[in-house]
Amino acid sequence: MRRVAHLGDGRWWDAEAACWRSARGKRITPKGDFILKSVRTTYVVLACAHLDHDPGNSMPGNLAALCQRCHMIHDAAEHRWQRWWNVFRQRAIRDLYEDPRVTRERCAR
Repeated sequence: MRRVAHLGDGRWWDAEAACWRSARGKRITPKGDFILKSVRTTYVVLACAHLDHDPGNSMPGNLAALCQRCHMIHDAAEHRWQRWWNVFRQRAIRDLYEDPRVTRERCAR
């Protein structure tokens, strides 16, 4: 865990290289003036990400150490799909086991 200075939009200060970095880690020069007070610090914790989104595949080539922000961005599509699947599955179960007449009556109220 390490404290890192950032601008809140993905740009962060790399203390070791003494330069600003973009959200993708490239060296940048921040455009425009920013007030030093707007620079915030936050604790950054590394998380282990499965690059193919399969937790069963823990081969070293499939793992990457990402900060929490980058890990969430990497997994965003998988999380969207998982939310859709959970809703779809719940509706399918409800369709199998509930009486459709009761559901229609409840909706009519």
